[in-house]
Amino acid sequence: MSIHPDAFRIHDVRRYPLCLFDPAQVHPGYAAQWQTEMEALLAAGQPFTVAYVELDPVEPHADRKQRGLWLKHNKARLGRLCKAQISVEPDAGRRAEAERQGQLAARAFGIPHEAVATLEEAVALTRHLTRPQPARPADAYDMRGWENIS
Repeated sequence: MSIHPDAFRIHDVRRYPLCLFDPAQVHPGYAAQWQTEMEALLAAGQPFTVAYVELDPVEPHADRKQRGLWLKHNKARLGRLCKAQISVEPDAGRRAEAERQGQLAARAFGIPHEAVATLEEAVALTRHLTRPQPARPADAYDMRGWENIS
């Protein structure tokens, strides 16, 4: 399945696998569209990241609750493909706070969090986290012959 940018309102996916969260779309009731978009990202079956640029964490309570439940119920699925949530924050103080908050979310939902200063850093991090890994030889973990090592 491929990603069609026109099907997304909450996330700008034109730089996929980097998905930019659009805070202008946060209004009461947005969580249903967010959930639909997250399902589409998972259905694509490819690693991705979600970046939040200078995010002001004001969110309607009902939407936060709905998103939290979806994240909890889809923790394993999301953890396989969402390689990181990335906070982009130029201000060092706000970046440190975003990192602190992000680590709490990472523990709760199992998705790693990174905080960077620029969108360019988020792009580079996404490239690093989503690049295909080289295949390992079938015997890479063959421990025969190591019986005497303690």
